[in-house]
Parts: sequence; C-alpha cells; structure tokens
Amino acid sequence: GIGIDDVRALHGRLYTPENATVIVVGDIGPDQARKILETHFGSWSGGRPDMPVLTPAPQVVSREIILVDKPGAAQSEIRIGRIGTDRLTPDYFPLLVMNTILGGSFSSRLNQNLRERNGYSYGAGSGFDFRLSAGPFRAAAAVQTDVTDKALVEFMKELNAIREPVSDEELARAKNYLALLYPNNFETISAAAGQIAELVVYGLPDDSFNTYVGRALSVSKDEVQRVARKYIDTENIAIIVVGDRQKIEAGISALGIGKVRNLTIDDVLGPAPSPDVGK
Repeated sequence: GIGIDDVRALHGRLYTPENATVIVVGDIGPDQARKILETHFGSWSGGRPDMPVLTPAPQVVSREIILVDKPGAAQSEIRIGRIGTDRLTPDYFPLLVMNTILGGSFSSRLNQNLRERNGYSYGAGSGFDFRLSAGPFRAAAAVQTDVTDKALVEFMKELNAIREPVSDEELARAKNYLALLYPNNFETISAAAGQIAELVVYGLPDDSFNTYVGRALSVSKDEVQRVARKYIDTENIAIIVVGDRQKIEAGISALGIGKVRNLTIDDVLGPAPSPDVGK
C-alpha cells in the first residue's frame, strides 16, 4: 500500500542537512573535500526533524519453544535469544569478552561443542546486536535434522555453563582475540569510514579507538560472570526451531525444556502471494 508520494514525503522529512553527517576517508584533504561537498550539497536545505521515540522491546518472560514447520527441510535452523542491551551500556566490554568465550569466535564453547565435538552443525555461535536501543542477544546454528533435540540440549548446557566462572585460559584467549582482531576494523578506507560512523551514530568518545584494546584487556573473570548472569537467563528465553515438524517434534517435546508452540510458515510470514500479484 506504499506509494511513491509516501516515500518522497518520508525522504523530505528525515533526510536533511541538520540530520546528517558527512564522513570522507581517502587520499583527499579537507579543503578539496569541502569544495566537492559544497558543489553537490551546498543548496541542500531543511531543519532538524522530530525523530520517532524508540519504545524498548519487552523482555522475554518465559521459556517457550516455537516450532515452525518446514516440511522436507534439509536441516533444522535454531535460534535462541532474548533482549540484550544498547551500545552505550557500561557492560559493553565485559559482554564482548563473555560472548567471545560463549559463541563469538571459532574456538568458542558453542562452536567447539556443536561442530568440533559432536558434529551436529557446520558452525554455531552467538552475539549481541548493540544498537541505540536494546537489541537482541541470540545463539544460533543450523543442525542436522536427526539431532535437533540433541543440539538443543547442548545449546542449553552451554548457555547455563557460561554463567559460572570461566577459566584463566579462556579469559586470556578471548581478550587477546578481541585485541588482535581490532586492527582489522581499519584495514580498508571503507572499514575506517564505518568505524567513524559508529562514533557519530552512538555518540562515542573521540578517543574510543585508542582505548578499545586496553579496555578489552582489562576485563576480569568476575565481570564476565556478572554480565553472563545478568544477560543470559535460560529460564526466560525464546527458542525458535524451523524444520520438518514430523521428524523433530517428538524429540523436542520429550526434552521437557519448554512448552512447544507449533506454527506454519504462513503463520509467520502470512499467506504466500498469488502468482498474479503485481501483474
């Protein structure tokens, strides 16, 4: 139901010079950059628009398994999550270290368990989406259909285990991983521009690039356990499985880890459009 006039109205209201930042990275000086920008944007006008107020997403308050039936699916897709936190949280660096141990690297617990030890998946991981408002935390993997229930058991095992003290070796490896990987974020001019954009979008301090490594390396075991217990709550978490219900429902139900709610693809996405739509 959206027409071109709706798109133009939104663009005119939100895309204004008072609501924009121009970032230029490359073999160019400020005088030349300013001249080019004045040529192309000098006549751009418009005030600062009223931005919509972000309403915090409601937290997950129970444990439920949502099983979305995809008959004939070659594998099962698993997503487990809840609401996390925003980019400006003081827990940002402890969360980075904690998640690196849990599912944020190849040597993480989730990947070592589901891929390396058990062979249930080609890869498993987890992560926080840090946004202006609280984004999701999720753990995820695509697993073989016949081990869907076993994979869920291992997911829950690792999500519970991360709430307990981590080893000195795991802590050191995770912190070093973050510190050594950080320069990759500036490897290209495009990547450098993206990093500067984050400073603008989230209002981060100008010295953020210089303090990142030191702050990551200073995270303690106690901080890792504290944020794990604060943000990883396996009693209040959403578990979503998309796969062949006929093959996986009985095994999932037998686990007893949560009430199973069955949905179809149409329940999630709505009825498939008619082939005639748009003609």
